[in-house]
Amino acid sequence: MNRRDLFKIGGLAALGAAASACGSGGGSSAATQLQFMYWGSTFEQKAVEKMLRQFEQKKPGIKVKALFTPDEYDVKLNTLVASGRVPDVGYVPMAMSFRLAEQGKLVNLFPYLTKYPQLGGYLPDAYLWYGQDKLHGVATANEVELLWYGKQAIADAGIAPPPADAASAWTWDQLVQNAYKLTIDQNGKHPDESGFDPKQIKQFGISSSITYGAAWYGFLRSNGGDFADESGKRCLLDSPEAIKVFQNLQDLIYKHRVMPGPGQLAATGDDVPGTNILLKTKRVAMVIDGHWSLLDMNESKADYGIGVLPKYGEPFTATQVAGASAVFAGTKHVEEAVELFAFHNDPRYVDLYKQGLWMPQEKKYYEDQASVDSWTKNDLHPPEFKTAVVDFARDHGVPVFGNRVKNMTQIGSDVLTPALQEIESGKRPAADILKAVAPKITGMLQGWQHTQDL
Repeated sequence: MNRRDLFKIGGLAALGAAASACGSGGGSSAATQLQFMYWGSTFEQKAVEKMLRQFEQKKPGIKVKALFTPDEYDVKLNTLVASGRVPDVGYVPMAMSFRLAEQGKLVNLFPYLTKYPQLGGYLPDAYLWYGQDKLHGVATANEVELLWYGKQAIADAGIAPPPADAASAWTWDQLVQNAYKLTIDQNGKHPDESGFDPKQIKQFGISSSITYGAAWYGFLRSNGGDFADESGKRCLLDSPEAIKVFQNLQDLIYKHRVMPGPGQLAATGDDVPGTNILLKTKRVAMVIDGHWSLLDMNESKADYGIGVLPKYGEPFTATQVAGASAVFAGTKHVEEAVELFAFHNDPRYVDLYKQGLWMPQEKKYYEDQASVDSWTKNDLHPPEFKTAVVDFARDHGVPVFGNRVKNMTQIGSDVLTPALQEIESGKRPAADILKAVAPKITGMLQGWQHTQDL
């Protein structure tokens, strides 16, 4: 399971004996016992374990047990909540976090913002509010969507790499033109050449998810559209702006034949290789995916580059593409749990940023050069990172709609995802599908989540 899937549902595995011990205060040690539950890849597991050991070194009186849960995370967490055996601190799938907060299952962190100053200096969109002065958590990291590419594939095609700054971003038409040059069949032919075999494609030019909202939300906003209106109660996916974006995505598969359709990348079942593998094996030349891929790119020694997303009007990228982090109300050690919460994504102590997994939530790490350098000036961040990621996120980021729409879980599972899957299948034009589904979504919308300024 790749990290994009984990952000949608969380990931989970059998916790074995650890699960039966869930709930704070377990154990007979004199030290305060905390539990930290999380998902992620094996690379992330190592990084989080190191972070927890760093916390223990700074707080000798506290011991933290890591509950790594790489499969069915939402199911497992729901079970623990129902049984009252929750961890002290942990990741929470975004939509679930709002539900648990409203049920009183998560600690209100608003009173702690002054005690832990770094929590008060976050990017405004990082905060997760469920009412006035009611803060149940933060997005774990400020992840954004980017255009990844294989350097050798670009060089072989004889084209310039995707631009690394927003001012030079490709137009959508330029993306398509270059995707043609990067798509080749087993005989070396391109889609616009006679004899091209679409059933024997050796390398696709581009891959971008149609069913994953963060992947296309930047395009939607760039073309002047949005998921819903200002009230959050009327769906806008049937607008001309939205229809154009989704038809263009569908056309990449079925008209231009430069992007894989459903099942074309899966080795077995629905198991699609990660972006690092797709680029390393030259199965795909360019992939739209999240910043979190940087860790796996470096660990697998992929020869990659990073570009900004293509644009329609002003370029945009979805930000805060992450799960939530929260303190569970069932903890017996609230102060210590909040301290771990404040520590777990602080770049001063945690090397997940330098390793390339996370992007910071504090504003200073995008505005102050010394702070920017503290997490990006190393061999694991390519030379174009400052303009392609830091500047792009700061100046052209829009918070992903899925974090802000009430009732998003039901809307997604019951209506939106099936509609997007139908667009992906190519059986009907995007306009027909979106015009049918938008009124259904409107009937389910309950508005945007609460926001407030600090």
